[in-house]
Amino acid sequence: MSPRIPGLFITGTDTGVGKTYVAGLIARALAAGGRRVGVYKPAASGCTRQGGTLVSDDAVALWNAAGRPGELERVCPQRFAAPLAPHLAARAEGKQLDAAVLRQGLEYWRERSEIVLVEGAGGLMSPLGEDCYVADLAEEFAFPLVVVSRNVLGTINQTLQTLIAAAAWGRGEGLPVAGVVLNHSAPPPSDDVSLATNRAELAARCVPPILAEVFWNAEGFDAPVDWFALAR
Repeated sequence: MSPRIPGLFITGTDTGVGKTYVAGLIARALAAGGRRVGVYKPAASGCTRQGGTLVSDDAVALWNAAGRPGELERVCPQRFAAPLAPHLAARAEGKQLDAAVLRQGLEYWRERSEIVLVEGAGGLMSPLGEDCYVADLAEEFAFPLVVVSRNVLGTINQTLQTLIAAAAWGRGEGLPVAGVVLNHSAPPPSDDVSLATNRAELAARCVPPILAEVFWNAEGFDAPVDWFALAR
């Protein structure tokens, strides 16, 4: 195993909450601060075929945001076409999700980075096999979680459920959580009055802090965050 380096594991309260967008903003901020940033997405489904090769748009976005470190192929080594859980997408292609590669792929980035950002597929309880979940990888990698939550009606319940799952995971110690990022993943609807109160309600009910908010199409966070310090 490579020497231990800092890292963050970006997860979400649901699919489509903007994990990749937020992870990209974190990567860009770290790279702008002079850090060598590794980016890793263990598996991706719903990939598009370009010139005979399956391409993960998420992996490309992360790689570009981090300043194109290392090899793009290493950002997401297991890519599948069907928009299903990765192990089911692999099965649809007559393949099998390689559990060893899920874990070993991180070593490439540990060897050449000061900090690694890992983006999970879906949420903590998204399956990566018959008896493996994203939370299992998060536990093994042991990086603090950054939970991306969508600023919409219902986010209080979804965010608290994710934090409860993190606290209960493993052998009683739970998963470390750096904090929550509240993301506007779509143009704010005029009839969702919860947008004005969600952040304060979450701050009052969550043990981990609300680190920042990302407004629709914003190029950064609403407040500075020392991501490197959170990862250590």
